Amino acid sequence: MATSPSSEEMAAIVAAIELVWPKPVVVAPARPQESNWKWSGRWWGPLDHVSGRKRPWRPR
Repeated sequence: MATSPSSEEMAAIVAAIELVWPKPVVVAPARPQESNWKWSGRWWGPLDHVSGRKRPWRPR
């Protein structure tokens, strides 16, 4: 019949698990960098060109 581990053995088991268990790692930067790009509806384009773009159609 198996006996339960002593306090010292249990502490050693817990320490070994804590040592080898994978830790979560943050790989993304804390704050996203400021971007010069903006969604314009159909295309991606720099902010200074989006508002002045000539449209290929005439509004009705």
